[in-house]
Amino acid sequence: MSSASGVIASDECMDLFQDLKLKKRYKYILFKINDSKGSTEIVVDRAVETATYEEFKTVLATELEEEPRYAVFDFDYEKPGAGQRNKLVFFSWVPDKTSNVKLKMLYASSKDAIRKRLDGIGVEVQGTDAEEIDYATVLEKATRSN
Repeated sequence: MSSASGVIASDECMDLFQDLKLKKRYKYILFKINDSKGSTEIVVDRAVETATYEEFKTVLATELEEEPRYAVFDFDYEKPGAGQRNKLVFFSWVPDKTSNVKLKMLYASSKDAIRKRLDGIGVEVQGTDAEEIDYATVLEKATRSN
């Protein structure tokens, strides 16, 4: 599926997502729009097998503080009265103050190219700064969507 920008999600993105979703092989996957082929394809940036939510957040908010990414995180949480729960969370990470305008527009217009192919996402988070991806914020969205 192509987006309004003409960007498509690579087959590798979908294969690794299935490994995360069905086989629990990864804790999270970061996706980026490639720069080497003229920004025409969403590719896997990295797939991480074990990590806490705070480690994931640190990668986005610190290591990638100037670079947009899409991500899927396998989010575990406790719901009062219902026990342990799990949701796949899709992140659109586009730092507002530090990303260049062209990249912001490209990621915004290309999001559907990957998001619509990720079957099984329970929560969607758009983050422009570290506060918007705090654990408590994501937890609130996850518990609200049950």
